[in-house]
Amino acid sequence: MSDPISPARATRAKFTTGSTMGHVTVMTLTSTIGLMALFFVDLADMYFLGLLGEDEVAGAIGYAGAILYFNLSVCIGLSITASALVSRALGARRPQRARRQATNSCLLALATTAPLAVAIWVYAPQLMGLLGARGAAFDHAVVYLRIVCVTFPVLALGVTLNGVLRGAGDARRAMYCTLAGGITNAVLDPILIFGLGLGVPGAAIASAIARIAVFAVAIYSVVVHHDLLGPTQWRRIRSDLRPILSIAVPAVLTNVATPAAQAYVTAAIAVYGSPAVAGFAIIGRIVPVSFGVVFALSGAVGPIIGQNFGARLYDRVVRTYVDALKFNAVYVIAVSVLLIFLSDQIALVFNAGAQASELIAVFCVVISFTFMFNGAQYVANAAFNNLGRAHYSTLFNWAKSTLGTVPFVIAGSALYGAPGILLGQAAGSVLFGLAAAGFGYWFITRLPGAKIGATPRPAADLPIER
Repeated sequence: MSDPISPARATRAKFTTGSTMGHVTVMTLTSTIGLMALFFVDLADMYFLGLLGEDEVAGAIGYAGAILYFNLSVCIGLSITASALVSRALGARRPQRARRQATNSCLLALATTAPLAVAIWVYAPQLMGLLGARGAAFDHAVVYLRIVCVTFPVLALGVTLNGVLRGAGDARRAMYCTLAGGITNAVLDPILIFGLGLGVPGAAIASAIARIAVFAVAIYSVVVHHDLLGPTQWRRIRSDLRPILSIAVPAVLTNVATPAAQAYVTAAIAVYGSPAVAGFAIIGRIVPVSFGVVFALSGAVGPIIGQNFGARLYDRVVRTYVDALKFNAVYVIAVSVLLIFLSDQIALVFNAGAQASELIAVFCVVISFTFMFNGAQYVANAAFNNLGRAHYSTLFNWAKSTLGTVPFVIAGSALYGAPGILLGQAAGSVLFGLAAAGFGYWFITRLPGAKIGATPRPAADLPIER
């Protein structure tokens, strides 16, 4: 049985007061830094191993990265679950419930990822073979994957605890967690790869230790600063499991839809040869840097919506949703205009050929603006996940990744060749982004008991859990 939490120690639902646009801005920017740190861990391995000058080594990280990206998608789904449940409980002034659900979310993360880690370790050779790894690249990929996958449960716990911090509104410490991982990896990579001469195993060990660093900072922050973990209430696990799984399962399925669509687009681009694939790969490196803020929106906006929903401040839920859409639109337009002027320079920096440069130009001049609709869908997903309708996120994401991708890519390829593939994918994202955002707005303005424009019962009037 968990220890009682005194009202004085209870974490305050900070998003139920103050400017919703201010909360959206701060949460999104800090979440972006944290998300970029996660991307940086993989990029650091790729960069330092690339200095070895062996194509097989770089290829090995690419093959192993496909499995690790799936792992990260599972972890992010579990993080969304913890963030949604904790934010709603804190908004409703139920700190004991928040503590219990944070604890049980961590148990679910451990129970889910530990068997997966074992399966990946055992079947690593078969997985790498299915992905097409051969020769030295195959051997390196298996070694790298087996070392890193041992810490899969540690990463899951770290990312889930990060979600607890975001649910509590602690954007700063949530950012510290992922920064700790990125910095640890950057420091250890050259030491282990070159200093100790470990090569690929050294990079894997650095990544594994970086994951432990994320977990250590996260659990310290959650326990010491928020007191949101405690002994397990075994009698309550069954009742808690249903709301946890109702978010976790669709959230994980939602996250794996995007890599599935990207795999299809990559295969379609490959028909046009290596220059087209090179251009597509360069775009893949531009996107996280240019639109990391957009990718961070869902995880950033979710806790704000969750706390206000838990506090029954429905007008603030709507305001948060609209402010997030405005923030997304302004950011994407500003970055897209900048990309227009940088298009030629980007092609020069990456030493792109004629066909690759053409794809880069199409992305910078046209497609970049359509990320506004990707961002709108991420905002809608945040609303669905935190308002008890996570399956809507799954529905819209998979619809975009199938109906919004395959026919549009086929048509674009037939009309305009390789650039048409990118234009077709972008057209599908516009259509389904508008559909998701529009349905999301319709949904939140019809919340049970909500009277938009009226003054609902303020959070301060809700009795705090004793």
